[in-house]
Amino acid sequence: MRSVLFPMIATAAVLALVVGAPTVASAKFNLEEATIADVHRAFKSGELTAKKLVEMYLKRIEAYDRKGPKLNAVIYVNPKALEEAAALDAKFKKSGPVGPLHGIPVLLKDNVNTKDMPTTGGSKSLEGYVPPKDAFITMKLRNAGAIIIAKVNLHEFAVWGESVSSMLGQTLNPYDLTRTPGGSSGGTGAGLAANYGILGIGTDTVNSIRSPSSANSIVGIRPTIGLVSRDGIIPYSFTQDAAGPMARTVTDATKMLNVLTGYDPGDQATAWSIGNIQKDYTKYLKKDGLKGKRIGILRSFFGTQPIHEEVNAVTNKAIEDCKKMGATLVELNTPDIDSGKIANDISVHLYDLRPDLDSYLGDPKANTPVKSLEQIIASGKYHPGIEKNIKEAMILKHDASYYERLAKRTKLQDRVMALMAEQKLDALIFPHQKRPVVPVGGTQVERNGSLGSVTGFPSIVVPGGFTKPTDSAKIGVPVGIEFLARPWTEGLLIEIGYAYEQGTKNRRLPLTTPRLAGEM
Repeated sequence: MRSVLFPMIATAAVLALVVGAPTVASAKFNLEEATIADVHRAFKSGELTAKKLVEMYLKRIEAYDRKGPKLNAVIYVNPKALEEAAALDAKFKKSGPVGPLHGIPVLLKDNVNTKDMPTTGGSKSLEGYVPPKDAFITMKLRNAGAIIIAKVNLHEFAVWGESVSSMLGQTLNPYDLTRTPGGSSGGTGAGLAANYGILGIGTDTVNSIRSPSSANSIVGIRPTIGLVSRDGIIPYSFTQDAAGPMARTVTDATKMLNVLTGYDPGDQATAWSIGNIQKDYTKYLKKDGLKGKRIGILRSFFGTQPIHEEVNAVTNKAIEDCKKMGATLVELNTPDIDSGKIANDISVHLYDLRPDLDSYLGDPKANTPVKSLEQIIASGKYHPGIEKNIKEAMILKHDASYYERLAKRTKLQDRVMALMAEQKLDALIFPHQKRPVVPVGGTQVERNGSLGSVTGFPSIVVPGGFTKPTDSAKIGVPVGIEFLARPWTEGLLIEIGYAYEQGTKNRRLPLTTPRLAGEM
């Protein structure tokens, strides 16, 4: 039986909040593609309440996750979402918003701890497990006024990129129901594309924020390691793990990033962020943000076969668009920087999986039903698709080959920094994936996220366009453009990504999850 709880959705009309007369006229609220600013304007005008907003999103989840296209993105719906929304409405009426994300529904990847809801990592081995406390970022979101509306699917324990798990099975791509949504944060990506909420959390060890962002025509930011705490997130590799915002717009992802950053004693890597955090990243939301920027084209991350042609065409158009918006684009000759070799020969994710996952499961305060990767394997309660990886992780050790990879990682970091210095670059540009996201049953291949994850450098993926329409993908399959820059330059990446987004308006709605009857 599928482990999803859908609370009863109230049908009675919700009284509008009245907090004085609106100071400015505002457009009628529209749930489709709604942003944080849209919601907060509607709260202020009295047109909308947090409770009404949550009701509408719950109806969409109910209509499209198990019915209709059956996206299969939601593991667990927050049974107290309406109650939390009503409490926020009462606070708003009394004293105004509680924080910058007041009443905003968030889709939380189910490897992020929630003290009042199960956290399973997508695995039957953790079914029903409720952690003793929230992850640091869960706490930050709640303190900012956000509502965790649902815990969403991921590739089990985040170990690969198709978003299939023993808890829920396969999540589908709303743009092409025959394809995966990327991963491992595919539940977040598909859910945001289908408008199950406004914001989402992804985690990224190799590709996992940016892959589903690319595949679902949304925005994903992988921050510099240390900018956002990983404490209370089921780990894969502390060397490479990052958590970050996913949203339909750069603006909303940026507002979410503002909330997520900060020092956390539970994740010592965040100590490196002190002095490097910007107080407000929204100051980088500049429509002319590409003007004067110097961006290197990482041609070694483009494919050269017929299967790559459509993605190359989208990416080459993105390059021309950047030029039109005032950037200088520099062709780079970097055959030594190869995304496949980085993932296979330098990345340490599988070496770290067992010890780092065991540190989470074995914490005596956690009270998990299984205490180690070895116990997970012995239980048999996992999807067979991860068996090869987790059994390989059991035998890998932090031996000479591991430290050789770490040495190569340092050389790669230096190589990228030197390349950017020599060419006077602000950022690099390349397709996140060399070919479209794979069909269901396939294995993700030729993704380019390893450069950011292995170096720990920040990057942003923004909608670049679509492949040609087909019978199963009526408007085509989304293609994401990735920009990567030096550590702690998230502001610069936001400036570039926002200018590109505003100058191209490439995001389009999926056709499989249309507006519901009666939806605002």
